[in-house]
Amino acid sequence: MTIKDSAQEWEIRGSETPFVGNKTSVRTDDVVMPDGSVVRRDYQVHPGSVAVLALDDEGRVLVLSQYRHPVRQKLWEIPAGLLDIPGENPLHAAQRELYEEAHVKAEDWRVLTDVYTTPGGCDEAVRIFLARDLSEAEGERFAVEDEEIDMELARVPLADLVRGVLAGELHNNCLVVGALSLAAALAGDGLDALRPAEAPWPARPFEV
Repeated sequence: MTIKDSAQEWEIRGSETPFVGNKTSVRTDDVVMPDGSVVRRDYQVHPGSVAVLALDDEGRVLVLSQYRHPVRQKLWEIPAGLLDIPGENPLHAAQRELYEEAHVKAEDWRVLTDVYTTPGGCDEAVRIFLARDLSEAEGERFAVEDEEIDMELARVPLADLVRGVLAGELHNNCLVVGALSLAAALAGDGLDALRPAEAPWPARPFEV
């Protein structure tokens, strides 16, 4: 038996958008179930995101601490951001986020993993990249605002992040998935076996 997600689209009898926000919206669909009944499903419509697990030559991961109001916590995270432009190449978006949030550039990029963050209530898809061969970016630092004004940066050994995840001390989705995926890749076929940076992404198609 092959364990692999598959694309499906059940019949929708009706759809409405009761809320439209700055970046996301809420949609209500009337979906036909396998037994023929129709149920309402509310979910957040999201443009998609990218995240970057930046690994330096000493085996440390670049992380940042940022206040997240919905959960009332300051979380340690990896650089991440929205796909602001429909059809945008996710690699370009990831390179932009690494520059803006950490003022760092990378020469070696791979796809670490692709995830749906909360598929029961949101259609957000995230592509997490592995970035290596890091160096300081040229030019002036990106001007930060809002929550990013209070942001802290650090470089932490991967093993410390994995321990923090398993101890329940680190909770950011992209950091958790990224750190555990990197540890699995290192223990498995190695980083060179990861997908290329512009591998297809059916959840958010793009042009190379």
